[in-house]
Amino acid sequence: MPAPSPKTPKTIAIVSQKGGSGKTTLALHLAAAATHAKKTSCVVDTDPQATAAAWGDWRGDFLPVVVTSPPARLARTIENAHKQDVEFVVIDTPPHAESAMREAIKAADLVLIPSRPRAFDLHALEAIAEMVNFTKTPAYVVLNAVPAGATKQVAEATEAAKALGLKTCPVTFGERADFHRSSARGEVAAEVDAEGKAAGEASALWKWTAKQLRG
Repeated sequence: MPAPSPKTPKTIAIVSQKGGSGKTTLALHLAAAATHAKKTSCVVDTDPQATAAAWGDWRGDFLPVVVTSPPARLARTIENAHKQDVEFVVIDTPPHAESAMREAIKAADLVLIPSRPRAFDLHALEAIAEMVNFTKTPAYVVLNAVPAGATKQVAEATEAAKALGLKTCPVTFGERADFHRSSARGEVAAEVDAEGKAAGEASALWKWTAKQLRG
């Protein structure tokens, strides 16, 4: 009898029109958290700047694996991951690249849209809202670099996303030094300070994301 086919990996697309929104930070922390949870995971870096791939180079032989792929070959790259029994794929996309975002959204089971809770950043959600509303792919805005005590700002950002037909993830990322410090060393926040707030936020995002994918 032929061997059973491996399960298709659960795929998350991290998309944003804005540069500096935190896409790579989310992608790397989700994939690392999946690895910590004993899930075989990889990051697919479709950004020509290859920031995630550089992080992978700095990280060396430690998981998760980071691979690069032009958007046109994204489906084939995920298919190859499928053949290698990868369970969890995170796609990191470039800003200002609608074709790349469309390919990622098309391939995804879940779309996460990082955004700072500021007017200019929230305005950039409109184009992505149109894409995900067209494909019907489950999508959530993840508020990133949220200032301490910004309860009103978060509430206003949530309403702005809702007006575009987008839901907001209940987990937010603060403006944490551990996110920046860890990335520059090929690490994630939990490897810098396992008890820190950044590590806690990353862990909470993974648990919430895993629940969405199971549902």
